[in-house]
Amino acid sequence: MDRYSRQQLFAPIGERGQQHIREKHVLVIGAGALGAANAETLVRAGIGKITIIDRDYVEWSNLQRQQLYTEEDATNRLPKAIAAAMRLRAINGDVVVEPIVADADACLLEQVVARERPHVIIDSTDNFDVRMIINDVSQKYDVPWIYGACVGSYGLSYVIVPNETPCLRCLLEEVPLGNATCDTVGIISPVVHMVVAHQTAEALKICVHAQVNRKLVSFDIWHGQYRMIDVHKLKKDDCPSCSERRTYPALQYENETKFAVLCGRETVQIRPAHRGEREWTTLLSFLTKRGIQVEQNDYLLSFTVDSHRFVVFSDGRVLIHGTNDVQEAKRLYYQYLG
Repeated sequence: MDRYSRQQLFAPIGERGQQHIREKHVLVIGAGALGAANAETLVRAGIGKITIIDRDYVEWSNLQRQQLYTEEDATNRLPKAIAAAMRLRAINGDVVVEPIVADADACLLEQVVARERPHVIIDSTDNFDVRMIINDVSQKYDVPWIYGACVGSYGLSYVIVPNETPCLRCLLEEVPLGNATCDTVGIISPVVHMVVAHQTAEALKICVHAQVNRKLVSFDIWHGQYRMIDVHKLKKDDCPSCSERRTYPALQYENETKFAVLCGRETVQIRPAHRGEREWTTLLSFLTKRGIQVEQNDYLLSFTVDSHRFVVFSDGRVLIHGTNDVQEAKRLYYQYLG
């Protein structure tokens, strides 16, 4: 029996809809809890191609809720995009899986979207700067995207269709999108899957050309609360992201964030001004001469100095663990890597 037979029995999809799904390309931004679950659901559904962008690597604290990863991935500190791609290819060999280990900044997202022209973008990040970049790229290249967020037991999902719905920037001053983070209130796994259920259902609707839900969905799974908020009147005529006079502010270079404190990690990411492959030899020589022990794989190099762990990716990005202080992270960066 065909692997998609049960899905095709669902009348709104059927055989024709399944063929549409097979022809579609989805871009997933972030391979954490939301990204891993979104990607697996869509790959099992038979999507034609999925591209996953993520800047991070697998850690032990991820295993509680990030379903694609294993203890071996955490031990090897494998980049999430790579680990996810390995698992997804094993789940469905017919799907084209493209992992990109990089920061989802404006330059990269514009390049990927302009080149690949995905049919839908799924937000699986924990970073509002990145979401605003997704929002502007979506409007500029006319690609719908699906906002998703969760923290504690609270979740949100909303479909943004260029030229039709209010964009994320339109909603910022009017809708309580939440300002708690996973490092202040934690998170439980069920809320992740609730958000993913909404995101992937809407992604499948887009793939089969069905009408999406245009209301913002908000819920607290622990307290049994669920709301659908009509936001269509919040579309702003002067919005710099989606109005006729749009300027796409999140895509301007001067608005890019170069230093970012990662959610719940006591970690600062430093993204160098110039993108490019880092040359390991000089750095290894510098660290070795100072008696610093280095661990390395094909994707990253890591070492520990006092209470701080440095993780250096091949694209030049650096994670400095053990601090939430950007100034301290800058000092450490220039001391050992600058």
